[in-house]
Amino acid sequence: MHIIPTTVVDAFAKGDILQVLLVAVLFGFALSMAGPRCEPILDFLNLLTEAVFGIVKIVMRFAPIGAFGALAFTIGKYGLSSLGPLVKLIGTFYITSILFVFVVLGLIARLAGFGIVKFLSYIKEEILLVLAISSSEPAMPTLMTKLENLGCSKALVGLVVPTGYTFNTDGTSIYMTLSALFVAQATNTPLTLTQQLTILAVAVLTSKGASGVQGASFIALVATMTVIPTIPVAGMALILGIDRFMSMCRATVNMIGNGVATVVVSRWEKELSIETLRKNLAWRKSRAHGPAP
Repeated sequence: MHIIPTTVVDAFAKGDILQVLLVAVLFGFALSMAGPRCEPILDFLNLLTEAVFGIVKIVMRFAPIGAFGALAFTIGKYGLSSLGPLVKLIGTFYITSILFVFVVLGLIARLAGFGIVKFLSYIKEEILLVLAISSSEPAMPTLMTKLENLGCSKALVGLVVPTGYTFNTDGTSIYMTLSALFVAQATNTPLTLTQQLTILAVAVLTSKGASGVQGASFIALVATMTVIPTIPVAGMALILGIDRFMSMCRATVNMIGNGVATVVVSRWEKELSIETLRKNLAWRKSRAHGPAP
C-alpha cells in the first residue's frame, strides 16, 4: 500500500519513486484514453522532457571532472588495488550482457527461425559504431534500413524500432540492477530477496526513456536506488568513473535487442517468411546493396 501517495503533489515532494511511477502510469493511461484533446499537454510534456534532458547534458559535461577527482583520490589514498572491485563490476556486466544476447536473445531468435550469430554479423557495422560512441541513437537510421532490407515492412520497422529505443532497453535494465547491487555490497548494505526483486522491477520501469540521452541511465539509476532507503545514494560516486565503459555495452545490447525484436514481430505478423529471412541474412551485404536478389 506504500505505493499509493496521499496526494499527487505529495508523491513528488517526498521524492518516492514508486509513488511517482504510479502517478505517471495512471496519468499516461488517462492521456491515452482522452485522445486528441490531450495533444497540448503532450506537447508541453515533450518540451519539458527536452528541458530536463538539457539539464542532464549540462550535468554530464561536468561529470568527467568529478569522476577524475574521485578516482584520483581513491587511487592516491588506497592504491591501484582499490580499482579491483570496479574492474570486476565491468567484467560481470559484460559477461552478463554477452550471455543475455547469445542465450536469451539467441533462443528467441531461434524460435523465430534465424540464428543470432548471423544476425549480429549482418549488423556488425552498427555494433561497432555504438561501441565507439557509447550511444545507440546514431545507428538507428542504418539499422532501420538493414531491417527493411531483411524483408520487414517499412511501417513495422518505423513503429517497432523507435518505440523499442524508448521501451525495450535490455542493456540499461541489466546495468541498473547490477550497479544497484554493487553499490549495496560496496557499502555493506544487506538486501533481502524482496528488496532485490523490488530493485529489479523498478529498474525495468525507470529504464524506459533513459536511453535518449547519453548518461541519462546513470540519473535513472539514482532514482531507482531511492526505493531502498538503506542504500546510500552517495555510493553512486563509486561507479561514476566507469560509467563510460559500461555505457558502451548497455547501448550495444539495447540496439541488438531492438533489432531482434523487430524481426520477431515481423515473423509474428507473417510478413516475413523464414526462407526470405535466412536468404537475406546469408547475403550479408551493406544497406547500399539492398536485400538478396
